[in-house]
Amino acid sequence: MADGFSLIVENVRVPITANEDDITAEARRKLGSIARGVKILSCEVYKRSVDARKKNDISFVCSVEILVEATSREREILASRGIKIKSDDRIVFTPGAEKMQARPIVIGFGPAGMFASLYLASYGYRPIVFERGADVDQRVRAVERFTKDGVLDTECNVQFGAGGAGTFSDGKLTTRINDPYVRGVLSDLVSFGAPEIITKRAKPHIGTDVLRTVVKNVHDKIVSLGGEIRYNTKVTDVGDGYVTAGGERIQCGAAIIAVGHSARDLYKTLYDSSFAMEVKPFSVGVRIEHLTRDIDRAMYGDEALSEILGHAEYSLSRRTGDRGVYTFCMCPGGEVIAAASEKGGVVTNGMSNSLRDGVNSNSALAVSVLPQDAGRDPMSAISFQRQLERAAFAAGGGDYKAPADTVEGFLSGRICGDFGEVTPSYRGGAVTPYDLGVLFPEYITSMLREGISAFGKMIKGFDSPRAVLTGVESRTSAPVRILRGDDFLALGKARVYPCGEGAGYAGGIVSAAVDGIRVAGAIISKYSPVN
Repeated sequence: MADGFSLIVENVRVPITANEDDITAEARRKLGSIARGVKILSCEVYKRSVDARKKNDISFVCSVEILVEATSREREILASRGIKIKSDDRIVFTPGAEKMQARPIVIGFGPAGMFASLYLASYGYRPIVFERGADVDQRVRAVERFTKDGVLDTECNVQFGAGGAGTFSDGKLTTRINDPYVRGVLSDLVSFGAPEIITKRAKPHIGTDVLRTVVKNVHDKIVSLGGEIRYNTKVTDVGDGYVTAGGERIQCGAAIIAVGHSARDLYKTLYDSSFAMEVKPFSVGVRIEHLTRDIDRAMYGDEALSEILGHAEYSLSRRTGDRGVYTFCMCPGGEVIAAASEKGGVVTNGMSNSLRDGVNSNSALAVSVLPQDAGRDPMSAISFQRQLERAAFAAGGGDYKAPADTVEGFLSGRICGDFGEVTPSYRGGAVTPYDLGVLFPEYITSMLREGISAFGKMIKGFDSPRAVLTGVESRTSAPVRILRGDDFLALGKARVYPCGEGAGYAGGIVSAAVDGIRVAGAIISKYSPVN
């Protein structure tokens, strides 16, 4: 008896001029050459990536989802010949039987906290969310004020507020994790306003302008399902069965700690309260900027191809011994933004809108910091980051200008100061010429220089003397991990669940969202909803 099911035909290579019909036709031909008798019911592009390794032969490499009708025997033959049977993207949990004593609380409304709250609310658990920053609209005003006037709100900024640090980013959805929930996260994002194309691109992104709408829609959905979101409310203590928020001690059936990588004051509270924590590897460095057109030309051979392919992206890495240097969070057509959350510190990050239509492209250029470099103590690792940020603040002149130099100046160890055609985008050009090499320990400076030279051999012009470096990039990831068991509970704590990037279990929007869903699933599977 024949049944209908979906399969994935991979490595469908087509010219960049091919449309969706061309792609699906090639997939049908490829499937037919493997299994002639299978009845095809429908066909659509599942994933598409760009192969630009040969500039004279750039192509799309696609995966295509094909709904077929076939017998169980034919299904076995398809699987034996390397055809992937598509798994179910739905995320489903079965509520547990143990009675929850009070409503669950989620601390932080970044990607991990948002998705944990969304799934808890969807199953009737009515979570209460505490977010120290403001809602999207108030947060945008606070960030714009800091960018324009240098007035920093330490409780509402690029790091703190609705959507977490991802709200002011490229909205990049690329992830290295191979988790079945990834597809579900992308589908959820589409249902809340992200473009459907993100489910089909190998390197999807949303853009900060669209992501703000997505965050608002997730907020509205959680509230419509009985959840509460309390902005401008800082959590100052977490214990078994309670949190202290806004000066009020509140009972909870479970507490999810999803605070992001910059909640240093809460890290200190947890450390002092004997939460098991460890230093994890992290990275620090600078932002490097090139003209968007130059990166497009270097990677595509013809910058005009960016109209078809989108602006070029890169991901580069090099390792020497135990230490690596790599590019991270590349923002085509984006800008370098001021991402400080503490008085007296300068922090950089990258951001772009959905169109990625800025003059410059930028990425983090970061060097790995090992636990022994940071002192192996969680608070020492945070101090390591803070010292770099304060040094950058002083180097910039003490008013949230950022220290910057050209690649030529950095490689030669002298201040260039003439930025030429690549205009620094940080706060509209609010930078101070400075020798960035003296900001870092020697092992970081030398690796940054080694990386620039090596990457210049991989991408023509990456090491251009006129490219701009702005410091410091210090918040690439959490420097500590709050230890938890296989049940997602913090070690030695009965009802506390560390979650997401800030807890040391994710690295980006999608992986943080997946971790939020898994933690919510652990709570749902254990407890029944509180009345």
